[in-house]
Amino acid sequence: QVQLVESGGGLVQPGGSLRLSCAASGSIFSIYAMGWYRQAPGKQRELVARISSGGSTNYADSVKGRFIISRDNAKNTVYLQMNSLKPEDTAVYYCNGGLGSAGPLTTAWVGRYWGQGTQVTVSS
Repeated sequence: QVQLVESGGGLVQPGGSLRLSCAASGSIFSIYAMGWYRQAPGKQRELVARISSGGSTNYADSVKGRFIISRDNAKNTVYLQMNSLKPEDTAVYYCNGGLGSAGPLTTAWVGRYWGQGTQVTVSS
């Protein structure tokens, strides 16, 4: 099966930037849609950003204009560039992936594979 491994989390001051990476195993990464979700303490997991196999993206309203999701199929890796970080961005960030559309993803789409998560803490 597919394994997803996140990296790049850490402690950042408000206004700072961080880039998360998610490396996927397997040979079919290029046809997978990928996403980033996050879960803050005491809260439900929420969508942050997604990218289809064809490169179509969508973002949660709370991160639009600040975060950018991208993928490098040659490296089987999806990235989340996080800029202008706020304390409310503090959460465990999870990589997600699975078979999906090459075009824009439906709101209900969630990949079947999950990474273990990486902690992002935004604090002064």
